[in-house]
Amino acid sequence: MKSAVGALPLRLLPGGANQFPGGVALTESQRLFTAHCYANYAALGCDNPPTDRTPKEWVTSVSIPEGTLWRSKLDGSARLQLSYPPMRTALAHWSPDGQQIAFSGTAPGKPWKVVLISKDGGSPQAVTPEEVRETDSTWLPDGNTLAFGHRGLTAEDAFIELFNLKTRQLSHLLGGDKVFAPRWPPDGRYIIAISAGNNKLMLYDVKAEKWRQLNTTPDFFGYLAWSQDSAYVYFDTVLKGDNGYFRLRVSDSKLEKVADLKKVRQFRGQFGPGSWTGLAPAPAPGEIPLVPRDISTQEIYTFDLQLP
Repeated sequence: MKSAVGALPLRLLPGGANQFPGGVALTESQRLFTAHCYANYAALGCDNPPTDRTPKEWVTSVSIPEGTLWRSKLDGSARLQLSYPPMRTALAHWSPDGQQIAFSGTAPGKPWKVVLISKDGGSPQAVTPEEVRETDSTWLPDGNTLAFGHRGLTAEDAFIELFNLKTRQLSHLLGGDKVFAPRWPPDGRYIIAISAGNNKLMLYDVKAEKWRQLNTTPDFFGYLAWSQDSAYVYFDTVLKGDNGYFRLRVSDSKLEKVADLKKVRQFRGQFGPGSWTGLAPAPAPGEIPLVPRDISTQEIYTFDLQLP
């Protein structure tokens, strides 16, 4: 069996080519990579610093099956390996200034930890020294604070922590108990998270310091992603019978199904049977969903056994 993962834009071009609308084609080498963080959220660092108006160009990817983290430009050039075995990586997110990458990393016998590394490589640095599970880091748009999920022995022990990169101080997000997978939008107004039972979307108003539940029809959520205008939250439902990609308007909880994923052969992710999903970066126009697609091949052999 040959293992391979391709980044599947859900709006396919004629001929079935794996290509972003706008002409950004995936090279053969890129098809062998999961688009694990293939330019996650445009405002969260898959681009140049905010003062630079040029198109966003940097992406990260995770190799399969090694689980190593790489960064490159959108066209596959300037490719650099950032992590090495035995560390396995997932859920990478660029800092808003494009200089650092926060990701989840683990080693044999160790829990997942939130780790920071320069875009130019170097030694990965864990955010905290504790031997506890940490995942799903997300950047405040000013680049000074990370939010991430902290999980104990059970899902009910989950809570959200904040890490200030300037003071190196950790704090507990007010009311952020029994939720995980935080995501900060580009405007920094809210934090979206999933309840410990994975059946509710919870919205935290940063200024008001209050949580509220968003009204949604799906009751099981995959990976979350904010739209570039901070108006919509995108998510998948790959673990449910109605396997699709949806977006929810935060202002009035209007729900739309963006794509049907039932016929997509998805790759099993690091955190269960569902694979990572996200949104394509510029120069792709609009909000183009991405799903890692399993393009492995399997062959069956027969052998003649000759016994003495």
